Amino acid sequence: MIKTTIKATVVLLVSAVIYVAIFGFGSLGEHEEPGIIQGAGLTAEMRAAQDANQAAAIETVDKYGAKQILFGDFHVHTTFSYDAFTQNLPLRGGAGSRPPADACDFARYCSNLDFWSINDHAEELTPQHWYETVDSIRDCNAKSRDTSNPDMVSFLGWEWSQMGSNPANHYGHKNVVLAGIEEGEIPHRPIAALRPVLGIAQPEDWELGILALKHRDKRYLDWSHYLMESNAVPACDKVTPMEEWPSNCREWAVTPADLYAKLNEQNLDAVVIPHGTTWGIYTPPSANWRKQIDGHDSSLERLIEIYSGHGNTEKYFDNDAVFFNIAGEAYCPEPTPGYEPSCYRAGEIIRQRCLLASEDESECAARASQAQQNYVDAGNGGHLTIPDATPDDWLAAGQCTDCFLPAFNYRTSSSVQAILATRNDEGKGFQMGFIGSSDNHTGRPGAGYKEYGMGLMTEGRKSHTPARFTGLKIGETKSAPLLLESNSVSVNDVIAAGASAFETERAGSFFYTGGLVAVHAPRRDRASIWNAVKTKEVYATSGPRILLWFDLLDDRGNSAAPMGSNVETDKAPRFKVTAVGSYKQKPGCPDYASEGLGEARLEDLCRGQCYFPGDERKAISRIEIVRIRPQNSSEEPLDELIDSPWRVYQCSGSSEGCEIEFDDPEYQSNARDVLYYARAIEEPSDAVNGANQGCEFNEQGQCISVKECGARGGQGNDCLAGVEERAWSSPIFMHYPKG
Repeated sequence: MIKTTIKATVVLLVSAVIYVAIFGFGSLGEHEEPGIIQGAGLTAEMRAAQDANQAAAIETVDKYGAKQILFGDFHVHTTFSYDAFTQNLPLRGGAGSRPPADACDFARYCSNLDFWSINDHAEELTPQHWYETVDSIRDCNAKSRDTSNPDMVSFLGWEWSQMGSNPANHYGHKNVVLAGIEEGEIPHRPIAALRPVLGIAQPEDWELGILALKHRDKRYLDWSHYLMESNAVPACDKVTPMEEWPSNCREWAVTPADLYAKLNEQNLDAVVIPHGTTWGIYTPPSANWRKQIDGHDSSLERLIEIYSGHGNTEKYFDNDAVFFNIAGEAYCPEPTPGYEPSCYRAGEIIRQRCLLASEDESECAARASQAQQNYVDAGNGGHLTIPDATPDDWLAAGQCTDCFLPAFNYRTSSSVQAILATRNDEGKGFQMGFIGSSDNHTGRPGAGYKEYGMGLMTEGRKSHTPARFTGLKIGETKSAPLLLESNSVSVNDVIAAGASAFETERAGSFFYTGGLVAVHAPRRDRASIWNAVKTKEVYATSGPRILLWFDLLDDRGNSAAPMGSNVETDKAPRFKVTAVGSYKQKPGCPDYASEGLGEARLEDLCRGQCYFPGDERKAISRIEIVRIRPQNSSEEPLDELIDSPWRVYQCSGSSEGCEIEFDDPEYQSNARDVLYYARAIEEPSDAVNGANQGCEFNEQGQCISVKECGARGGQGNDCLAGVEERAWSSPIFMHYPKG
């Protein structure tokens, strides 16, 4: 009997090994389902009460007859996205599956948004996941009790996630949002970005199987199944006409111009929204937008994301991660106030180590110079040239230290201000309105309504460099002797480094709860919201629901044009800005959320913390005006054309809001195009990762030490620190008549 049992066990084990060898661990996992939406739409009475609060604020600032302001999120990922699936694995501290249904329930009941869009990465979406996304978004809209006046509008979309290896082939990430959700209004498949370089190497099937056994969690087998499904999707045949393509192929676009052409070919009513333009995690050093001018389609690319949970991308300053000489060779720039290039810091790390080892000064200088060049040559993998360097060694290198909640490893040449100031010699450039969004990867649209839950509401989960690159075990630190010379790092080395190629440990201090997009719309319906999007009557916030108006005035002081407008005139313009602070939040959730979704579901999605405004609003402390004069020729230096801020107006500190007027008497004498936008700055309040790395600065403004979250004390696990939350109006574009 015992022998028989042993034989049977051996046969089963051998069979399992053979099965896995033939079919892979992916066959043991399950398809990532879209989930089931559990909450019904809010009643008209619930929304009417919320609208009444805004109407009272509008009346206070004499905005009679003004359109209502609706808040949403146009950048949301679920675990249908590769990176979202990965980040939500147990090994990364994630909560498992976060499908589209979770995003719908969260947007309606946790963050209480007026609208949102789903934007999973097209590069990994399978045809099945795309159709499931469509069905889920339709179901989310159908939950509204009154479809003519919906409590929430859900938009369909995806992310076109392009990444280049150098400035010449890099275009960046762009979200596509569609106006409609019915047949004839949507494509058969999302359009993916064909990348010129490889991304993170995917784990082997057997590695995921071992993880599943080690952690006793089937989620790793589901991940293997997800990868198996995604990798099995063939590319659509370029030769065959589009109408003859099978339903199970993936469509690719190499450049933004290709993406626009494919959208136009299908007559899709869509907007394309670039984002993360300064985010150095994937943006090559010194990348800029000049090469995108010729292919730019202003009818599609109307908006740009100025702020998200990945940081602020607004500010331009006159320095960069690398410079190029006349021969086109990259070299390391010198530091300037507020910015130390990481390549320069690499040289200083090696120089200091060399001197401490009592080496000759000239030898140390030579090693420092080589370290700078090694860093430059490694592109986004520069930090790998000194693999034993710690965040304490790098200090604030690569960061914009005087920016509001900046993106990590800031790429100033691709900042929003630089983009708007850039034109070619034919006078073509970019005219885009501003939005904020979350870029959330846990199916949580509008996560910035309260500042809590770093590992839940942000991407800020600490990671360690894998042993396969450093030779260290997880959590192990390298003991002396330290490296006294930097390494040369190739492209293959960067790919082999996996997640550590993205400098995830330092980047963890630069993730936030995310922003919002606000629209001025006469009604709550889809068409009204979409019209505001197309006319750029929109603005961005860093998360709070600040009310903001920015208007060009006529001769009688009335509004002649709202934010987002294009106006041609030779007269000196006069403008008016009105801002009202956001509501201070109460703890917990309102009764309708608990009744509509249930305590257990609220606890799972948002830890029992919802958008729950009290009766008191925060004060607007000041209003700042930014003026940008787009280039008349490509030779004009950008820093001479960007005034940020150009004007600053202090407010009284009243919770009822702030209103200012200003003009520009130089407009006529300069006789050139100008754009203006407003920043409304709220009184200080705590924000997750508000202090970033916790730099200590000397009298010269240089970061001399860093204190990571846990070392600062008194902040729990959320790294709370005081910041000045804000809203950015879309610009008003003033065109001086030609001739």
